[in-house]
Parts: sequence; structure tokens; C-alpha cells
Amino acid sequence: MVTVREVKTRREQREFLRFPLKMYRDNPHFVPPLWGDEKQIFNPRYAYYETCEAVYYNAYRDGVMVGRISGILQKAANQKTGERRVRFTRFDSIDDREVSDALFDAVENWALERGMDTVCGPLGFSDLEREGLLIEGFDQLSTFEEQYNADYYRTLIEARGYVKEVDWTESKIYPPDEDDGTLDKMADFIMKRYNLRFGPCKNISDFLRRYADQFFDLIDAGYDRLYGTVPMTPSMRRSLIKSFKLIVDIKHVAVILDEHDRVVCCGLCFQSLSRAVQKSQGRLTPAAIVRILYAIKHPTVLDLALVAVDPAYENRGISTIISAGLLRMLRDPQIDHAETNLNLEDNYAIQNQWKRFKNVRHKRRRSYVKKLSVGD
Repeated sequence: MVTVREVKTRREQREFLRFPLKMYRDNPHFVPPLWGDEKQIFNPRYAYYETCEAVYYNAYRDGVMVGRISGILQKAANQKTGERRVRFTRFDSIDDREVSDALFDAVENWALERGMDTVCGPLGFSDLEREGLLIEGFDQLSTFEEQYNADYYRTLIEARGYVKEVDWTESKIYPPDEDDGTLDKMADFIMKRYNLRFGPCKNISDFLRRYADQFFDLIDAGYDRLYGTVPMTPSMRRSLIKSFKLIVDIKHVAVILDEHDRVVCCGLCFQSLSRAVQKSQGRLTPAAIVRILYAIKHPTVLDLALVAVDPAYENRGISTIISAGLLRMLRDPQIDHAETNLNLEDNYAIQNQWKRFKNVRHKRRRSYVKKLSVGD
């Protein structure tokens, strides 16, 4: 007999947070989120609760926890698209249909109670959270920005009547076998043609002071048409700034200004923190902090994080400048490769950009959708 309980007590919250850590404790490909960041979902003042409602469920059998799931009513997303959707996220379960069905029953009923007619996911509060179900690449190390899951999750979800809505692909990016400087020359030509220049910034604090507002405005404008995105509130921006100060090195940030000193493109990479946070299971112990600081100062892998382009410049070759900037980072002898993280499979602009490099497509993720009826 499976019992599903809505998470209410502190003990249930801890069980919810710890469940995937226990499930994947011995899995070398699983990378936990930072414990301090993840537990914020139970803080009533969490930035996303300005535009969202959320519910959390634990599943038990004979007193032992066997699964978890969360439902999110992302009101800003529904307002943007005119839909009535609930997102499911943080789904983890043993390989058991009875358990997964009970968890999805809970989320689907919660959605219906709120007048919603569709459930989709895995999607977080925004596209800046971990999203997508891993369906290829189970033998690959997750990036710090991604969630790992076992291969049977796909079977459990599809058995509930969920079908593919979108896929993301991920690739490892290496410098091209032959680099004759052509990409750099093309980038320089475009910069001169449109009177563009790289914006100065001494360190990450200086970058945020000078450009954060314009950067976030560009993200909202450039990402608006992409699947699952929502506008960032001031609280969400402040939360990102706090994270950037911790994990971003100014060497892996680029800002492009026009002749009027307006930001027309901005991009940043994270140093891979995957190995640094694995041993401590996401907790910032003194040893973990040392590993993180070392990973930031001595990176071997870069995680591509955010690139924002002014829509007015999208067809002016800005992607060439971005590619040239990435190539310069990859020329660093201590950098082995970059991870693209999630790229929508039908985002041909970004998919074509990686053809300039030697690349290996090694992961695929999926977001599912299901229409609900009163009988569900």
C-alpha cells in the first residue's frame, strides 16, 4: 500500500530534500544541487512565490519513503501563454508503477482543483531551474545546472499518458581541429561594421554593477519566445546576482556594447562545479568550499550558462562574435571542453552555431505534456 502525503512538517521537508541524495548516493553521474539553495523552496519568502503556487508530496510504503514530486502553478507563464497549466518537477521514484501513479495522481488532482487542464514537465519555477527528463546520456556526468534521473523514469511517466512536448539536446564543445583564425577575423569585421566594442569590467562585482540590469532585460527579451520561459521579477534578479558572485569568474564573461554604450550582447560561462559538490552531497562544508574555489580558479570544463542578444542584432552576425569568444576560452590549455547545457532541438540558430566547433552530442532531455479531464 502506497501512501502519499503533502509535505507539511520540517521532517517531511528534510525527507523530500534528501530522497534523491539517498537514491543516487553511489551514482557517479548524479550531481546534487546546493543544499542551501534547494531548501529555499520551503521558505515562504522564496523569490518565485511572488508569481507561483507550489505543492510538495512524499510517497511512503510501510513507513519507508519511496518517491516524491512537486507541482507548480506558474501564474506568470500561464498569463503569458493564455494556458491553464501546472508543471511537475522534482519527480523521483523507485521503479514501481504504483508509486509513480500515486504521485502523479496527487499532482494532477491538485491541478484540477485549481481549474487547470494540463500538466507538463519536468519544469521548474523558471527555465533557470533544472528542467527536462534525461532520456539519453545516462553514463554522462551531469553539469551542476542539471538534474540526473534513472532511465526507467521515462517508462513511468509515459505510462501515465504523458507525451513529448519538446526535447533539448546537449553537446560537448571542443576547438575545431584546424583553427586558422578565420572566426576571429569575421568577429572583428562584424564588431567594426556595427561600431561594437567589448565593455570593460574589472571583476564580477564590477560587471554586475555596470551591466546587470541591461543583461537581465536582454534575457527577458531574447528568451521570451523560448519554451517554458517567464519574465524575471526583481527578486529573481537579486537571487541570480547572489549566485553569480559566488561561482562566476570574470574571465568567462563577455559584454558587447554599441556606439551609445548600450549592451547588445552579454554571455557568461560557469566553471564546472560537478565534481566539487558531489562528495559533500551539495552541502557547503569547509572541504566543499575549498573544492569549489579550486574549481573556479582552475577549471577544466566550462558550462555554458546564459547568452543574451538584443533582438535587433540577432541577424547581424552576433553569433559569430559569441563563437569567437568561446573559442578564445577553449584555447586556454587547462580547459578541455565546454558543455552546452540544454538547447532546444528546434532552436536551429544555436544548433548551427556548434557546427563551427568539434562537438559531441551526448545527452537529450524531454518535457512531457498531458491534457487532464475531470475523470483523471
